[in-house]
Amino acid sequence: MKKMIAGLLIFGGTMLLLMSFRKVIHLAVPAIAGGFDTLQYPQEKHFRNIRQLTFGGDNAEAYFSYDGKWLIFQHKEEKDGVMCDQMYIGKIPTSPDEKFEPKMISSGKGRTTCGFFTKDGRHVIYASTYLGGDSCPPVPDRQKLKKYIWPVYDSYDIFMADLNGKIIKRLTSTKGYDAEATLSPDGNKMIFTSMRDGDLDLYVMDLRSYKVKRITHTLGYDGGAWFSPDGKKIVWRASRPKTPEEIADYKNLLKQNLVAPTQMEVFVANADGSDARQITSYGQANWAPNFLPDGKHIIFCSNHEYKRGFPFNMYVTDITGKGLEKVSHDNGFDAFPMFSPDGKKIVFSSNRENGGGRDINIFIADWVN
Repeated sequence: MKKMIAGLLIFGGTMLLLMSFRKVIHLAVPAIAGGFDTLQYPQEKHFRNIRQLTFGGDNAEAYFSYDGKWLIFQHKEEKDGVMCDQMYIGKIPTSPDEKFEPKMISSGKGRTTCGFFTKDGRHVIYASTYLGGDSCPPVPDRQKLKKYIWPVYDSYDIFMADLNGKIIKRLTSTKGYDAEATLSPDGNKMIFTSMRDGDLDLYVMDLRSYKVKRITHTLGYDGGAWFSPDGKKIVWRASRPKTPEEIADYKNLLKQNLVAPTQMEVFVANADGSDARQITSYGQANWAPNFLPDGKHIIFCSNHEYKRGFPFNMYVTDITGKGLEKVSHDNGFDAFPMFSPDGKKIVFSSNRENGGGRDINIFIADWVN
């Protein structure tokens, strides 16, 4: 149960490390008998030359820069009390002897989530609660609520910063939750989740004019959206409460800035939100979707094979929801996949190789079609 909770906590994208600004984490790569491939399971035929980049704490949502040379991710270590996740960037090693040495670029105040590089490679965007206070926002009492809950803090806004951590621009300022942002392949559009109109919906911002357009309108949580490699389509996770009881429960939680993420499916649509289609119907939690480099297939995370709600593994299907294939096989948590711009590598977060503990680390591998 502790391991399950650890994985689910990352699922909400909430982690912290209170460290001095610009401090570097030195994450030495240990000797691995037999080479890097010992980190993968025999069934994982799509991975080759897998390498572990982080060693300790919770590390999640690692995403490539546009040139494929850097990663941005959120990191938390639970030392000396409760700590929130902060944003880090690091250059990807190009040889076995080179270390991954990320540095923190957020301020250490509040909680951060969902980082992404801009097209110019000189800036990043991420969501933060720091304007709502220096300390971590409170975590929901799940025992009292008697269900697994995500907080959608109304103090979250999206910011742009340079690579030294200086905030250049506040991109969102409306009341309520604004987070979960990613950018289009040309770098001109930002898709994100917001509660500005009373529900958790997807919005697209033009980063040249800063005009915002709402693109989903169905009751339920819409989040974690990505553009396709050609920028013409989007994929995201969504809950769709249908019965009167489900709708009442969803609305009641939303009033408290909470959401229950245990029933979600994967959807695709055109980039403007038109022609939205549900492509999974597996029940339980299907989330963290992304496009494969061909733009014709989707990779996503799911616990649908396991009635107890855990493990989470990654799966691939075509854009219509057919041809499901299991990609990862860890008995804990595999999620947050992203492909490099050239389509040759995949990065993801996993419980594997953590000695049976609760750490979630970042792994990178060559992708084999």
